[in-house]
Amino acid sequence: MDDVKPAGKATSARGRIRGRISMDRVRQWFPAALLAVVCLVFALMSDRFLTVNNGLIILQQSAVLLVASVAMTFVIVSGSIDLSVGSIVALSALGAAALSPLFGIWAFVPAVLIGFLCGLANGVLFAYGKVPSFIVTLGTMVIFRGMVLFYTKGAPVSITDRGFLVFYTGRTMGIPHSVLIAIAATIVSAVIFNHMVFGREVRAVGGGERVALLSGIRVDRVKLWIFILCGALCGLAGLLQSARTMAATAQLAQGLELDVIAAVVVGGTPLTGGVGRIRGTVLGVLIIAILSNGMNMTGVDPYLQNIMKGLVLIGAVFLTIDRSKISIIK
Repeated sequence: MDDVKPAGKATSARGRIRGRISMDRVRQWFPAALLAVVCLVFALMSDRFLTVNNGLIILQQSAVLLVASVAMTFVIVSGSIDLSVGSIVALSALGAAALSPLFGIWAFVPAVLIGFLCGLANGVLFAYGKVPSFIVTLGTMVIFRGMVLFYTKGAPVSITDRGFLVFYTGRTMGIPHSVLIAIAATIVSAVIFNHMVFGREVRAVGGGERVALLSGIRVDRVKLWIFILCGALCGLAGLLQSARTMAATAQLAQGLELDVIAAVVVGGTPLTGGVGRIRGTVLGVLIIAILSNGMNMTGVDPYLQNIMKGLVLIGAVFLTIDRSKISIIK
C-alpha cells in the first residue's frame, strides 16, 4: 500500500503536465485554425472576398484595432484589464484633430502624450491606489468619454490640415500608411514583449504577483508602466482613427474595448494572465476584422454581427482559459 500512493501521485502529476501541454497547444493553434476556417467560409460565400482590394480594406480597417489590441495584450498578460481603451482612443483622436493645424504631421505627439497621461492616471490608481483595474478603468472610461463630450458638445472636430491628411491617409506602393504605422508599432511592441526584461516582468506579474515580488520584481512599478504603455499605444491608435475619419467625434471608438478584448482573447491570451503572444493577438485582430468584413460583404444583419462576435469571444474564452488560475481574474 505504501508504494501505491507515490505511484498514484506521480501518475496524477504526469496527467497535469500532459493537460497543461495540451492546453498550451490549443492556445497556440486555435487562432490560426479559426482564421483559416473564417477565411474559407467567407471565400465560399463571396467571390469578392479573396481579392487584393478587399485584403487592403481589411488591413486598413484593422490598423486601429491592431495597435489598441497589442496594447491590451500587455495588460491582460499581467492579469489585469483596461476598459478605458476606447475612451482613450477617442480623447487622443480629439487632441490630434484639434491640434493638427498647429502640429501638422507631428500631431502624433499630443495624441500619444494624451494617451500617456491617461495611462498614467490608470496606472497610479491601480498600482499605488490599490483599486482593482476593472473599477479604475470603468471609472476613467466614463471620465475620458465625458471630457470628449464636454469639448465637442456633440459636434465633430474636422481635420483640414492637408499635410496631416496626406501623410496619414496616403499610400506607399499601394499600402495605406496607417497599416505601415500599425505594423511598426506591433514590431516594436513584440520586441519589448519577447526580448526585453520588461516583457518577462509582465509575464511574471501575471503568473503570480507574490512570486514575482519575492523574485525581486518591483510589481507596482511594472503595473504602472503596463498601463502607461497601453495608454501611449492607444494614443497612437487615436491618431490613426482621426486620420481615417478625418475628424474626431464624441462617438468615436465607442465599444472598441469589446473588439480589443475579443481580439486578444481569441488570439490565445487567457484572461487569467501569465501567458500570451503578440503574434496571437495579430491573428485575433485579423479574425475580428475579417468577421466584420465578411459579414458585411455577405449581407449579414448588423445586429446578428454583434451576436456572432459575442459567441466567438465566449468560445475562445471557454477553450483557452486556465481554470486552475480562475480565482485570480481581476
